Amino acid sequence: MQWLKAIIGFILITIVSSKPALAEKVSIAVGDWPPYLSEQLKHNGIIGHLLHDLFKEAGYELTLSFYPWSRAYSLAKIAKQDMTGVWMLKPEREEDFHYSDPVLNEQFVFFHLKSTQFDWQSLDDLTGLVMGGGSEYSYGPEFDQALSAGKITIERVPTKYQNWRKLLLGRIAIYPEEINVGYSSLKQLYPKDKVDLVTHHPKPLLNNVSYLLFPKSADTSLRRLKDFNKQLHAFRKSGRYNMYFKKFREGYYDK
Repeated sequence: MQWLKAIIGFILITIVSSKPALAEKVSIAVGDWPPYLSEQLKHNGIIGHLLHDLFKEAGYELTLSFYPWSRAYSLAKIAKQDMTGVWMLKPEREEDFHYSDPVLNEQFVFFHLKSTQFDWQSLDDLTGLVMGGGSEYSYGPEFDQALSAGKITIERVPTKYQNWRKLLLGRIAIYPEEINVGYSSLKQLYPKDKVDLVTHHPKPLLNNVSYLLFPKSADTSLRRLKDFNKQLHAFRKSGRYNMYFKKFREGYYDK
């Protein structure tokens, strides 16, 4: 009977050892930012899809938790969420977070009505123009410095709807926004005849890079950051990263 017990024991050990390890669960606090991040889009948008697959390949089970942006940031800061994203680089954020490698390249432009004659080459050209913008939103260090110096002014409102409404009514002349975010929100809010009234200036206001932030208050952050960066590098090297943006241009995430 000893040999039978030995065989049964060997089988049990084999079964247990062959079971796949459970994926470590992690959560990212994000804000609504279509077409990149949204609860209403397929796979939570292109960045939602990319982050989910990156962590899955790295051995994690990811949950995206949607909050107002300020709430997402504060929850991650105190490690109530494992990460937050995506955010542009600002020195004060480095006090609380480790930055990942770049996740998203963005381009901010000035939107205006086609009926408005608008051209600019430097921020000095914006003096005297009525400009809309988002509450507590940064449009880059050069813009923020010009704003603080009083060279330019901006009328800030909480929602994109308010900015688009003011632009269409002629209450503001220009509206800075990330190009894909701008057109996505405009098409969601208005019919085609209204959308066709709007264009953007070809000169970028800001070419920006956004990152995933890992809280310094969590002991697990550096390990997870290393795993994430390694997988992100593999996606870029293999060309898989670019496939998400190919799908995006084809309208895959709008379905």
